[in-house]
Amino acid sequence: MRRLAIFSFAFALAALCAGYLPLDEALIPLGIALAVLSALTWIPLEGQRRARKAVRWAAAGLALGFLWTAGYSALFWRPALALDDTTIRLQGTVAQWPQETGYGFSVQVRLEPESGPDIRTLLYLDDQGADLRPGDKIETVAHCSRADRSSSGEEITYYTAQGVFLTARAYGRLDVERPESPPIRDWPACWTRVLEESVERIFPQGVAPLAKALVTGNRTDLSDSFNTDLQRTGLTHTVAVSGSHLVLLAGLLSLLLGGSRRGTALVLIPVSILFTMMTGCTPSIVRAAIMIILLQIAPLLRRERDSATALGTALLLILLANPFSITHVGLQLSFAAVAGILLCAGRIQEALMARVPFQGSKRGSPGWCARSVLRFLVSTMAATVGASVLTTPLTALYFNSVPLISLLSNLLTLWAVGGLFGAGLILGGAGVLLPQAAALLARPVSLLGRYLAWSIEGLSRAPFSAVTLDTPYYRMWLVFVYLLILFVLLHRGRRRWVTPICAGASALCLSMVLSNLSFWQGAGAVTALDVGQGQSILVRSGRFLTLVDCGGDGYDSAGDTAADYLTDRGVGRLDLLVLTHFHGDHANGVTQLLRRVDVDTLAIPDVEPDSALRQEIVSFAEERGTQVLYVQTDTTLDLGEGRTIRLIAPLGSGETNEEGLTVLASQGEFDVLVTGDMGSDVEGLLLRHTQLPDLKVLAAGHHGSQYSTSQALLDQTRPEYALVSVGADNRYGHPAQETLERIAAAGAEIYRTDVAGTVTVRINTLTGTP
Repeated sequence: MRRLAIFSFAFALAALCAGYLPLDEALIPLGIALAVLSALTWIPLEGQRRARKAVRWAAAGLALGFLWTAGYSALFWRPALALDDTTIRLQGTVAQWPQETGYGFSVQVRLEPESGPDIRTLLYLDDQGADLRPGDKIETVAHCSRADRSSSGEEITYYTAQGVFLTARAYGRLDVERPESPPIRDWPACWTRVLEESVERIFPQGVAPLAKALVTGNRTDLSDSFNTDLQRTGLTHTVAVSGSHLVLLAGLLSLLLGGSRRGTALVLIPVSILFTMMTGCTPSIVRAAIMIILLQIAPLLRRERDSATALGTALLLILLANPFSITHVGLQLSFAAVAGILLCAGRIQEALMARVPFQGSKRGSPGWCARSVLRFLVSTMAATVGASVLTTPLTALYFNSVPLISLLSNLLTLWAVGGLFGAGLILGGAGVLLPQAAALLARPVSLLGRYLAWSIEGLSRAPFSAVTLDTPYYRMWLVFVYLLILFVLLHRGRRRWVTPICAGASALCLSMVLSNLSFWQGAGAVTALDVGQGQSILVRSGRFLTLVDCGGDGYDSAGDTAADYLTDRGVGRLDLLVLTHFHGDHANGVTQLLRRVDVDTLAIPDVEPDSALRQEIVSFAEERGTQVLYVQTDTTLDLGEGRTIRLIAPLGSGETNEEGLTVLASQGEFDVLVTGDMGSDVEGLLLRHTQLPDLKVLAAGHHGSQYSTSQALLDQTRPEYALVSVGADNRYGHPAQETLERIAAAGAEIYRTDVAGTVTVRINTLTGTP
């Protein structure tokens, strides 16, 4: 490996340690010590010259990495910390177009302090921020907070990895001074907006969001369900403008320029810089741009191309601009993917192409055409496998899932992604001047977008298209696979991959079988799914599955959380879905659940006919062929063998919480009660209306609110276990301490989803997923 590559990767290692370890006070001493070590390697000694050189450049890279991070923190991070939890008169320049949020708009601004460099700040505004554009000078009163903490105080790296060190919330009037023309530094952002508007104008409504995402990386118009499909199929990288898009652009230019290496280099270098600036300079695209520029400069200077050095140099330049960006998930995935491709893809492709027929076919012949198609498939497969080798552990770590179908999905869609990206970029640019002609040409191209949408949705619904690592069997399988890879790499002699591949596939099948068997273990169970601040309770009565509610504010949709829990265990359907009432934290995941899992019957209270959420859910359920049961009176489902599901009609009136259903699932002496958001007053009506049995499990009402799970209810039902479905550090203060004390005094064991994660109570067995 070249000296620059060793130095660059050592620098990155130092930045990584500084980003994840508490080394703030030790950065400078470590840097000095490693600099001394590097200097000592210059002392002439006999033997081991190559080892000394490697140590020299590695120590130098580590030393500079620690010292550079310390200096960067002093210059940019500490001034931002000084403004933490302060209210200031904020003056700055808008750096990007505003994004709509649930409470107004957010926009990145370059805050201009009285002294020192600008501080990149994410400013939250009301509707006054809707018309801002890059280059606007703004002034307002704002309360500032450090960007490495969430609103609940949880440590995060999402913003600082992008160079955003403050968040601020504006109050009162926003004064805006708009220049006659945006500053030169903001021109790329303005050009991007023009391109986005052109793409939206020329492509049909159903294809425009996907085309815009592919061309510019703007995913705001993609639905949550489609984003989930992309993640499950391993295709998220196709719409998050990344190095692959720049590679596609390079290939397109090379094709248009006739394959001239020097001509391509002279055009591709400035185009790469412009495209990178227009797409927001994300770490992934910056990495690709630097690598392409370095690899294109090589032939101009008559130097040999070296991919490892280019990769290391790209990483070094990114970290010199912001060493905190090493914690950016996109950057880590991007570099891991390229490293995996460099290490594995070439060997895989060479081995497979040696077995491809039609060797020596003449250009233009049927054999040559067939071999070209096979070469494309083999290269796509080799690149996907190579990238997956190093990105899969990161995906498992950050997203707790592994897309098993990614190889097939990439083979089936990457050609269409490339076509739609290239055509979208060209037609979008042409549409600025000739919108009608571009719109006419965009119609046949739209077929690619429709194919992508259809295939991605279909692939995501395939059984086991992706698995989460919530069950121990899939975690053990993943570890086993990487032990197999390590064993083969360390094995001397000719490497045979057939046996390890078969062993890995067999282990995966075994994991699926064991996950399914563990799900059906015992005669019944109740599971409180971790959906954040919301509720989703799965009740298993023998082979009959009932899900009570499906809503929450977790990172994933509650529908995806419930569907993942089922599909990971080989379950693709629900017998009954019950909605206690039509609040988002109990029902906002229903449509996504219905997209992914077959539901026989949906039971809802026959109240609030004008509710938009109710209308959306009922309409979608009928479209999916799910029977809708409107519960107006108490309804009991007899499942046989002493198992029943009783749906108790709304007893209260007025507020939505008081007009909800109550679910009582019984199986011998195993009784489960779910009351939704019922308050203590209606709990009294329930006790007078129904003779409730002693409970095995009580789902605490209203997420543990002080106004639910009354003493009267506890005295009557005497639950053994109480499940509290609640989000961590929620703004409601749930669960209330007095409610927890009341439940504990009643003798029930308390399990909270914000502490234990998803919790399952089986007959005579309790397990929790931390």
